[in-house]
Amino acid sequence: MKKLLIIDDEKMIRQGLQAMIEREYPTEYSIALAGNGAEALALYRQERRDIIITDIRMPVMDGITLLERLAAEAEPGSEGPAVVILSGYDDFEYAKSAIRYRVKDYLLKPIRREELFGILEQIRREWKERESSTQKLAQEAEGYRQELRTARLSALLMQEAAVPTMEQQQELSRLPVPFTVGVLNFYYKDGARMKPEEVQGLIERMSGPLAERFAEVLTDWEGKLVLVGSGKEEFLELSRQAAARELGGLLIGIGGESRNPAEFRTGYKEACRALQYTFLPPQASFMDYAELREGRLRFPLPEEELRKLLNMLGTDREKEIKSLLGSIFQLDHLQHLDLAYLESVGRSMNERVLDEVFRLHGEASVEVLKLYRTVGNLYNFRHFHDYYRALEHLLITVNDYIIGIKSCHTEHADMEEALAYIEANYARPLNMAMVSNHVSLNYSYFSEAFKAYTGESFVLYLKRVRIRHAKALLSENRIKLAGVSEAVGFENSKQFARVFKELEGISPGEYRAKLLLERYSGRMGDKES
Repeated sequence: MKKLLIIDDEKMIRQGLQAMIEREYPTEYSIALAGNGAEALALYRQERRDIIITDIRMPVMDGITLLERLAAEAEPGSEGPAVVILSGYDDFEYAKSAIRYRVKDYLLKPIRREELFGILEQIRREWKERESSTQKLAQEAEGYRQELRTARLSALLMQEAAVPTMEQQQELSRLPVPFTVGVLNFYYKDGARMKPEEVQGLIERMSGPLAERFAEVLTDWEGKLVLVGSGKEEFLELSRQAAARELGGLLIGIGGESRNPAEFRTGYKEACRALQYTFLPPQASFMDYAELREGRLRFPLPEEELRKLLNMLGTDREKEIKSLLGSIFQLDHLQHLDLAYLESVGRSMNERVLDEVFRLHGEASVEVLKLYRTVGNLYNFRHFHDYYRALEHLLITVNDYIIGIKSCHTEHADMEEALAYIEANYARPLNMAMVSNHVSLNYSYFSEAFKAYTGESFVLYLKRVRIRHAKALLSENRIKLAGVSEAVGFENSKQFARVFKELEGISPGEYRAKLLLERYSGRMGDKES
């Protein structure tokens, strides 16, 4: 309820204004009356008023003097009351001079209801606009403060030194004590990871605004959602709600309970490690770091087994490769393994096996290299068994790749021998069966391999070899055309002429004549010079 003060030396006017306002606004104003400026000033000092409606000419203290006193006593920067001046026609110019005292408007006597209510409505609108603007500014300021706070705490998560700045220490001091840090991820069924803002939206649709349940809602540099709660139970409840809605992709890791704000980053790192343990079977969606400190199995790095695995790649021992891989990763003890062991084995698998394969044999296909980059990090996968299947598939693919390389080397030697045989025997009645038998390869396989190696069929290649040698004989001009045909292995002169024109565009005779003309022209040129 707004407080309104009516000041006029005429009692009927004071009471008439009060009656009009109370009838129109029965519950909106608490109204006080005063007969002159002095009475009004005393009342105002006892209780501040939101609106003052005052006459100008009054005994003891007039309205202008009252406004001067109120302005002098006002606190710096304060809005002060909304003032409406009452005046007659004779006081109109005098009333306008009071504008410098923040007078909102003036009413001429006799007062009309619609004018009075119009002024009060205008004052109400201005109040609402000011309140709305002030509230908006306050919300923006609070939003900025929250963003700044979140940015400072998020930056602390990324600092390796973990020495908070002064501003970060101030933000840490506002954390509730005790507190627990939790880190959350969500994985789709295809292994893709949900964005942190989408994870937050998913959880809020499930359980309500996170800001109302958790002291801090952050995002770390890897895109994980980070929550600061008062204890373990809050995170367990989130996990239970997700399970009830069959949201198995939501993973939660929490750190130990902290009673010192300086332990914030430690709690975060513990929560991240706990989240990583959801990678192991059983496929848990909630892990508490406090439960992971003891009882985990550790083994020495299987260097000898890794060496054997490298040696076995490129052999026809796929079953043994798979068995050795299971031994390397200690699949029989997987549920109780220390995660550091798997991380160490994963790195060694990349460095001592796969990197070495590509160093020795060159880069594989784009598909293989893409899979290699994915398998290079365990945490590119939702569960260990997804990683293991991808790694096993990659190793078998690499095994086939090496076998293929070895086969290519063998085929290369076979093809070189075949070409040498053709070069030595082109003048004989030669066919593909004879050459494939010479290099001990299946006829059909040799046909495909020969075309892949030379880029053309066996028949066309043999024609080119024979025509190449025929051109050399034609240039000598000592053997008749029929003799050239027989010398390079054609059955008859007609076949020779047809093939020659097919490959060279002219007949053997035209080719010889062309060479003779070029020689004659060359000799004539030498004589003229």
